[in-house]
Amino acid sequence: MTTGFTGIHAILYALFDAGERLDRQAMRRQVEICLGLGVHGIAALGLATEVSKLTVTERRSVMEWASEDVAGRKPLGFTIYGSSVGEQIEQVKAAEAVKADWVILQPPMVGSFGAAEYIRFFGRVAEATNLPVAIQNAPAYMGRGLSAADIRDLVAQHPNIVLVKGEGPATDIAQLIETTENRLPIMNGRGGIELVENLRAGCVGMILAPDVIDFMVHAYESFKAGDEAAAELAYRDALPAVVFIMQSLESLICYGKRVFGARAGIAIHDRAPAMRPTAFGEALVQKHVAKLGRFSGAGPDGRGGHLRPV
Repeated sequence: MTTGFTGIHAILYALFDAGERLDRQAMRRQVEICLGLGVHGIAALGLATEVSKLTVTERRSVMEWASEDVAGRKPLGFTIYGSSVGEQIEQVKAAEAVKADWVILQPPMVGSFGAAEYIRFFGRVAEATNLPVAIQNAPAYMGRGLSAADIRDLVAQHPNIVLVKGEGPATDIAQLIETTENRLPIMNGRGGIELVENLRAGCVGMILAPDVIDFMVHAYESFKAGDEAAAELAYRDALPAVVFIMQSLESLICYGKRVFGARAGIAIHDRAPAMRPTAFGEALVQKHVAKLGRFSGAGPDGRGGHLRPV
C-alpha cells in the first residue's frame, strides 16, 4: 500500500491573485514546475497550503485542480482538515472522488485532548476509506500530537494507516522508527531541515513546499544512489534559504512562498490575515534567489524545470 509514497513530494502553496482569490493558472504552473523538477509526488491542503484560510468549496477546487494537473503522473495526496469526524470524512470522500492516491489526516484544530481521544478520532476517519492513510504528527506547529508509542498503538488497530507525516527533528524520527520497529514508513517535513540526517535515520522521504525542492530532489536521489557527499553538497547549498524561510509557519507562508514565486516568475499575493514582508525581508528573498537560481519553464508534459542562473 505504500508503493510510491517515497522520495521528495511537493506540498503546494495556495497561490492567490490580487483580489485574494485562488489563482487557477498559478496553481497549474506550480504543479508543472514541480513535476518538471522531478518530484516523486504531489500533495496539497497542508499547512503550506494555508488550508485553514480556505473554504470547503475552495478545498475541493484545489483537489480537482491538482488531480487534473497531475493527471496520474505521480502519486497525489491530500491533507484532510476538519474539526469533526464528519467533516474529515466528507473531505476524504472528496479526495476519493478526484482519484487521490492517499490522504493525510490532521488532528482537529479545536480544543486539546489526550492521546486516547485523538487515536479514536483518527481511527474513525481511517475506517471510512480504503485509501492508504497517513497521520500528520506536528505538535510543534499544531500544538497537538501523538507520542511514538501512541502512533504504534494506532496503526496496530487500523491497517490502512500506513505512513506518518512528521514535523520534527531527526532524533525524534529515529525514535519513532525504533518504537514502531521500522514497520511504519515515515516522511518528514520542516522545509527539509536535516534532510540527510532524516534519510540516515530511516525516513523514506520528505514532503516539502517547493521553494528549494529542486535541491532536495537532487540531495535525495544522490543519497539513494550512494553518493552522500553530493547529497550533503545539495543540502548545504539550499540550507541558508531553508533557515531563512523556516523560522515559523507564518514565515514559511510569507517568505517561502515569495522565494518560490521569484524563482518561478509568479506574482505572490497574501490572503489576510497574514505576515507581511518587510523591506529587509524582501531584500533577503532576492539575495537567496540570486544564489538558488530561477526555475526554467516546465511544460504540461512535465519536462523542463532545470535551474537558470539569475
